[in-house]
Amino acid sequence: MNYNTEDIQQIAQEVAKLVQESLRQKRTASQGPETMAEFELAFREALRQIGAEGLGIFLSELQTTPESEIACACGGRLHYQRMRPAVMTTVFGKVEYCRAYYAGCSCGQGLAPLDKRYGLEAGAISSGLAQLMALAGIAFSFEESEKWLKEFLLFEVSENSIRSETQKMGRLQQKGEEAAIQASQNEKALQERLREEKQIPKRLYGSIDAAKVRIEPRPRKGEPVPEHEDWRDMKVGCWYQAQAVPRPRQSMRQRRKAQREGTVFRTTQHKYYCDIVHVDPFGKLVWATGCQVTADLAAELVFVCDGATWIWELVAQYYPKAVQIVDWYHAEDRLKRLADAVFSAQPERQRWLSQITESLWQGQVEEVILACKRLARKHDEAQQAMTYFSNHSHRMRYDWFRAQGYLIGSGTIESGCKQIVTQRLKRSGAQWIVEGAVLTAKARSAWLSGNWPSLCQHPARLPFAI
Repeated sequence: MNYNTEDIQQIAQEVAKLVQESLRQKRTASQGPETMAEFELAFREALRQIGAEGLGIFLSELQTTPESEIACACGGRLHYQRMRPAVMTTVFGKVEYCRAYYAGCSCGQGLAPLDKRYGLEAGAISSGLAQLMALAGIAFSFEESEKWLKEFLLFEVSENSIRSETQKMGRLQQKGEEAAIQASQNEKALQERLREEKQIPKRLYGSIDAAKVRIEPRPRKGEPVPEHEDWRDMKVGCWYQAQAVPRPRQSMRQRRKAQREGTVFRTTQHKYYCDIVHVDPFGKLVWATGCQVTADLAAELVFVCDGATWIWELVAQYYPKAVQIVDWYHAEDRLKRLADAVFSAQPERQRWLSQITESLWQGQVEEVILACKRLARKHDEAQQAMTYFSNHSHRMRYDWFRAQGYLIGSGTIESGCKQIVTQRLKRSGAQWIVEGAVLTAKARSAWLSGNWPSLCQHPARLPFAI
């Protein structure tokens, strides 16, 4: 918003006088060197109090002359009672305002039309403050969020309120995903997408992985407490696109990578989704989120994942025409681990590893399988590796994948697991119940996917009492 410069200057002068007087009184009580930090804090506190007072006046003045009676939602009539004060917590702290209050209908319900019009609720927090609390809750532990927000806002909000608001965001994301799942099962809804002016990507990538989350055991009454912690898989998926990084913009690491791979990519337009569920219900989420980004309509759909069987079974079930690529770095690491297990002499180990890694890089998977077979007679690790490369041979044609300009690394989904699970859910000492972990993770995935503004504007988003 743009404001009149002269008005701003006049108000600023008054604020400066107010702060000067406050600092003068403080100096009388406690002598010491003046600092810029002290000045900034004084101005912040003054502006916070002015904002709280001003917002209260502003809300009160939104109230027009009350009518004697208005219609009730039940079909009856509500009668004007009085101008009733209310208090809510905002980004400025506690704000008090007055509005007309109506009651007297046979249904027994009362109403403040001003509150209904602007989504206000006495004794609750504002939507603006709720958004800040949820943002803190997806970035830090709830305990840390309480401390951080106090420094930022200059007043306290409770840890439980931060948890509730963060998980409310996650619940909105969850409801959106449930609606998407229903729509993805509706043939008419899927066909209607073709009439929308929505750009369908020529090449779209998908990746799926999982990360462990520690779940607090909560036995039912009378049941023994489990002796061991319960770790559950948070399944994480991501849809994204990729673009080549021009050489002038490449980092040193990317330039070294380009010497071997030729083209270096960066991924864009990430859309994350996650849940702690079994494979079948997660598959529905994979399909539904894919329909949202038109994965089923993309000219080329490429999945880059690790070698987990459940992942490739989902891909085959929902996107049978997709190009399937096992992450190069997982495959390369499998060879390193095999070499370490089989060869005790470093020169022999390095010679074998260099030769077989080059064969894999060139897409000569049959040579890799044969090399493992030669070692399998004496080493169980080689037998397991042979099975691994045999099962995924069609997903390891790395020479052909590179020729087509495909990404062959799943770093995007590994980064997603770190950002959603490791950085937030696996903090030191963190323990979760399943619902809390899921909702917090879904809220964080919404932020990382750029879906946060739509959650904030969701019609179901209401303030809650604290």
